[in-house]
Amino acid sequence: MGKFKFARILGVLAVVALVAVLAGGCDGANTAKEIKIGVVYELTGNTASFGTAAANGAKLAFKEINAKGGILGKQVQLVIADNKSEPSESANAMTKVITQDKVVAVTGFTTSSNGIAASNVAESYKIPFVAAATTNPKVTVDENTGKVKDYTFRVCFIDPFQGTVGANFALNTLKVKKVAILIDNSSDYSKGLAKFFKDAFVKGGGVIVAEEAYLQKDQDFKTVLTKIKVAGPEMIYVPGYYEEVGKIIKQGRELGITVPFVGGDGWDSPKLPEIAGAANLNGTYFTNHYSVEDTSPKSKAFVEAYQKEYGQLPDAMAVLGYDAAYVLADAIKRAGSTDPAKIREALAATKDFDGVTGKLTLNATHDAVKSAVIIEFKDGKQVYRATVNP
Repeated sequence: MGKFKFARILGVLAVVALVAVLAGGCDGANTAKEIKIGVVYELTGNTASFGTAAANGAKLAFKEINAKGGILGKQVQLVIADNKSEPSESANAMTKVITQDKVVAVTGFTTSSNGIAASNVAESYKIPFVAAATTNPKVTVDENTGKVKDYTFRVCFIDPFQGTVGANFALNTLKVKKVAILIDNSSDYSKGLAKFFKDAFVKGGGVIVAEEAYLQKDQDFKTVLTKIKVAGPEMIYVPGYYEEVGKIIKQGRELGITVPFVGGDGWDSPKLPEIAGAANLNGTYFTNHYSVEDTSPKSKAFVEAYQKEYGQLPDAMAVLGYDAAYVLADAIKRAGSTDPAKIREALAATKDFDGVTGKLTLNATHDAVKSAVIIEFKDGKQVYRATVNP
């Protein structure tokens, strides 16, 4: 064979190889044998109880999905990462699963500050992100531009709704008019929820008699609680996370504060009774996404499966992790592709998805339109009080 002819053949083969590579690159995820999905949660750190439960819910969901044949005929390979309950680590974990592990989508996150940091990364790489329990509006809407983030979605209600539910419960059920608010100033979640509660409470005729603040990882709350006690509130609103909330309630009761404490979904952890003390939680209430007392067939099936898998009852974070995983899987199936842009389009079109937490529709701001529940503590046990529809 002549050198010229051999060189031409090599050139043709090189072009063919390049075309094949480019074709694979355009839809490489579709040609892969498995579908890689990132699962990023607070597995260590200050809110590890949340993240661990939600991650367990997600893992159970994808285990069930794989047992039924996977998605688009392929098994799901989970890439699990720990955001260490910190916004900076959330951005790092999100970047890693996207750039190094090459996931086609991500689900995860149970706290708003972490979810905001993660959403910024997802947007920059144009990778679909379904958050589980991040309730601050800034997760899905850019606070600087007011623009809805293209690739970020969530399966939980948001704090304007949750804050209003809490305020109406205080006004109409507890019949209180004077309230003190104790805010975690290091948390987007706490500051946002406090604002929405306050706006609705004052609009309904209530008065805020004191407004104090603390920071995550604080240990001693007696000084601010003493100031609040002097103000004479009929109720104290604490929109924080279980670690600090438990200590606040315990120390408040020790100071002789007997009025109700009320909060949001950040209270929902089995560790709260351990930290606060079961008796101290009597006369406390919080707004939440789900009650394990839900008797619907879907809820019963989930509780049974979760108990079998992990040996304990699920909390709302576990349910939201589970629902988020199924919403993402459903979108990939409807997209008929693992192309991120097509998954994004399918997520945006999600309507009346039948989740454990109820029917779920994603609205124009990519937030879930769904009901909330009121939970009361009795001797350390959660007791369902009411469901509030949007």
